[in-house]
Amino acid sequence: MHKTWLVFRHELITSITRRTYLLLTFGIPLLVIVAFVAISLVRDGSTLGEVNRIGYQEEQEIKVEGYIDRSGLIEEIPSDLKDGLLISFDDEASAKLALADGKISAYYLIPDDYIESGYLYYVYPSVTPLSSEGQDWVMRWTLLVNLLGGDQQYAHKVWHPVDLEVHNLDTSAGYDRFSEEDCSKPGYACESNPIVQTIPLATIVLIYIFIAGGASMLLRNVANEKQNRMIEILITSVDPIQMFTGKLIGLGVASLIPTLIWVSTGFTLLRVGGGTLNLPIEFSFPVSLLFGWLVFFLLGYALYASLMAGVGALAPNLKEANQAVGLIMLPMAIGYMLSILPPTIEVPHDGLALVLSLFPLTAPFAMVMRLVIGDVPAWQVLLSAGLLVLSIVIVVRGVASAFRAQSLLSGQPFTVKRFITTMFGGV
Repeated sequence: MHKTWLVFRHELITSITRRTYLLLTFGIPLLVIVAFVAISLVRDGSTLGEVNRIGYQEEQEIKVEGYIDRSGLIEEIPSDLKDGLLISFDDEASAKLALADGKISAYYLIPDDYIESGYLYYVYPSVTPLSSEGQDWVMRWTLLVNLLGGDQQYAHKVWHPVDLEVHNLDTSAGYDRFSEEDCSKPGYACESNPIVQTIPLATIVLIYIFIAGGASMLLRNVANEKQNRMIEILITSVDPIQMFTGKLIGLGVASLIPTLIWVSTGFTLLRVGGGTLNLPIEFSFPVSLLFGWLVFFLLGYALYASLMAGVGALAPNLKEANQAVGLIMLPMAIGYMLSILPPTIEVPHDGLALVLSLFPLTAPFAMVMRLVIGDVPAWQVLLSAGLLVLSIVIVVRGVASAFRAQSLLSGQPFTVKRFITTMFGGV
């Protein structure tokens, strides 16, 4: 146990003190937090636009503007606009002076032949990368109301001639799932918010990156030490199984740290940043998901890292290990790709999604996606975790066979047959 602890400590300290590791673990989440705070400050310093009868919401500061109406069309300002939002000027010279003094942010010039030509001139001098190009919808709505004699109800129908609601009657393959929008939880049922829709996809991408990264770290570690013959020195004082166990746990903890930081950062921003991210009021992201993410990340890492360690133990050098890594990455890549396909991510509790979440090699990706969306039966979660644990036991026993002195010191080329025979011949 003491030697296992020494290997664990060495691998952990060596990994977490690398500059690239520190940058990926702390630098990127810190940049995300800084960007989020900056956006929050910009949003807090502005006034949210009117959500009025025209159904138009401006995510920007609503500023006072002026207008010169040479057509005589504007007789009233729509009642659903703020008082003082539009100021009338007798001539363009007065409007330019008010603009220079900062009394207005822009002005409109409505020519004499506006009704015939349809041309409207908009003087808006202060376009910045953080602002949209003005708020011309205010004047367009005002002109429409006045063209229709001040009837705002009629104007609203002209502005939005059709309120289209689509119900797909094709119930095959689950395509009736969006008959009612549901933004209380992540998933494609929330059609009005792209952030809520893409959360399940983001979770699959993240867990794939961290499992693949952690497993690849263990493969490179074993293959490098075997190639530079460091392994020969180590096995004179450390039992191969103790060495494997120490490496597996040490690099696992090193992979777990950035996973927790990234996931916790995203989770916190979703929990506290609803206004900044424009999340629906009813949206919630339960804390229990962090526990589910942690469990399936650890199980996925243990399974794939053990398989990678077996490749590293049998390959004579890093080059052959990298060539053989496709044998392990293939089911991981298939599980990842199948988990993000529409039949899976859009119908998360039947068919392909259910199969993927129970099959051990794809379960870490599909089950996490389903847990994020929610409503997964407890027996399916327990069965998936149990099958993963059973698979890990079988694989670890196989890796123990590969982590023998004769295998580690062997210079034989890596073959699929030799890998399968060594790993699973005695199971």
